[in-house]
Amino acid sequence: MTDFGYTLSRSSTVNLDEADRSLWLRLEKLEPDLRLCMACGSCSASCTAAELGGMSLRKVILDLDRGRDPAPIVSACMLCGKCSMVCPRGINTRHLILSLCRIYEKK
Repeated sequence: MTDFGYTLSRSSTVNLDEADRSLWLRLEKLEPDLRLCMACGSCSASCTAAELGGMSLRKVILDLDRGRDPAPIVSACMLCGKCSMVCPRGINTRHLILSLCRIYEKK
């Protein structure tokens, strides 16, 4: 077999009928603003923790919506508030992250 310098990744297709969205629903109940997020990436682009620890609030929100568990990513957040300042929808992202941390504590 010839090596062309790349590898194929497994499919990232998500079957939403089978995905466990319980964390998303719990967070949505605590933070109704979560529904306003359009996953533009402004929060991740301004994030200091993204450069240092791989934090991406956009990825956390998308993973929750797709039924995946983003717990390790959330722990890198420094709660600096830059993401709240740049959000075009005015979502209080710091409060969203704190609510997500509370959900993980009860888990």
